Amino acid sequence: MPTGSRKSLESPALVPDFRALVLAVVKRIPKGKLASYGQVAALVGFPQRPRQVGMVLSGLSEGTKLPWHRVVNNRGYVPSRGRWWGAFEQIGRLRDEGIEVDDLGNLDLEAHRWVPRS
Repeated sequence: MPTGSRKSLESPALVPDFRALVLAVVKRIPKGKLASYGQVAALVGFPQRPRQVGMVLSGLSEGTKLPWHRVVNNRGYVPSRGRWWGAFEQIGRLRDEGIEVDDLGNLDLEAHRWVPRS
């Protein structure tokens, strides 16, 4: 089995630097741009693990400087998953950066999608 294929089959929990990889990618997303959980997962080598990216971001400390709010659902909305206060904060931060988000959290992901340089 090729090495690249094996990596994508491993659980991110078994990869000691998965969290660090996710945080490094999210840190690179510029103001006014967005990435999906799946996009971040693919960039760290685990394209089938967007939920794990969400788990990493949900575990961040309050007051973190990391631009976690720039990572959204691939369908173009801010998911609340029962944590409406976090969704309100995310919507507010995105609006502050000039991204139009309606009151339900819908936005145009493709208009603001971040395309990282190699």
